[in-house]
Amino acid sequence: MPKVVDSIARRRELAQAVWRVVRRDGLERASVREVAREAGVSTGSLRHYFGSQSELMVFAMRLVIEHIEERLAALEVPADRLPAARAVFAELLPLDEERQAENEVWVAFTARSLVEPELRELSNEAYGRLRAACRKWVAPLLPEAAADTVEMEAERLFALLDGLAVHGAMHPEQATADHLLAVLDHHLHQVSATG
Repeated sequence: MPKVVDSIARRRELAQAVWRVVRRDGLERASVREVAREAGVSTGSLRHYFGSQSELMVFAMRLVIEHIEERLAALEVPADRLPAARAVFAELLPLDEERQAENEVWVAFTARSLVEPELRELSNEAYGRLRAACRKWVAPLLPEAAADTVEMEAERLFALLDGLAVHGAMHPEQATADHLLAVLDHHLHQVSATG
């Protein structure tokens, strides 16, 4: 009887092999051949699941988004607005090994998206969703504020989260989980205090 392969699970495994290559050797080394080697499959087998390197890279980048969405969907969000915002945004920071891996891969792909239209489209989509989440969670912290103030604070939070992600990828020894959370907490308390 032929072996049944879960194609979705296999595609995720191959995307995670991309992550390992990117983290170890850099995105420029994540060729189809190198990813196949990392995954322990032939290049022909890899091409069965992904028709091109670009398709593989987009899927690997999208997998970062899916992981974050899965964690957020499972999150028990507190009823109080400040702890709720903190809980949600903490999920986006590289606070543990899993999120550090996702963050490093995301930063590498984001840099590459400057020259690859397929990745740029996905990067823009993700940044748009993050910007919308910042608006959603800042608004309750500023219930009396004018719309332009809420918008400005949402943009400031968006820039802060983006910057913390870059710091976490580039200087993980300094951007520890405690440090990242302290910066996030300080910012959210400042925003809340002005509301």
